[in-house]
Amino acid sequence: MKFTLVIFSAPHSAEGAASALRFARALLASGHNLYRVFFYGDGVHNASALEAPPQDESHIVAGWQALQQQHQLDLVVCIAAAQRRGLLSASEAERLGKPAANLAAGFELAGLGQLVDAVVYSDRLVTFGD
Repeated sequence: MKFTLVIFSAPHSAEGAASALRFARALLASGHNLYRVFFYGDGVHNASALEAPPQDESHIVAGWQALQQQHQLDLVVCIAAAQRRGLLSASEAERLGKPAANLAAGFELAGLGQLVDAVVYSDRLVTFGD
């Protein structure tokens, strides 16, 4: 079965982001296909290269990156929500005249069309967060 996940919560503010990562791992371990993971609203913070949780807390961004590398996942961050929250790729930072980029490796910025595409091609859409 093909799943798409939509994450609305930041990695440090609620259990939604951590639950989504655990769910993704369980899906893949069970042999299901994870078509796309879409980060929207405050969920875009899951793609920040600047996240630095304390040593005794889970590093959710690194968890997504490891899963992406292991399974070649499509980790898509809503570009409008990301820009609104100061999360930029190198090309967007340059285009907007900003001094730096902070989009973590393995994530890509894209529009809501990618979410629509995922809904069309997935059997299930599961959301996490507010």
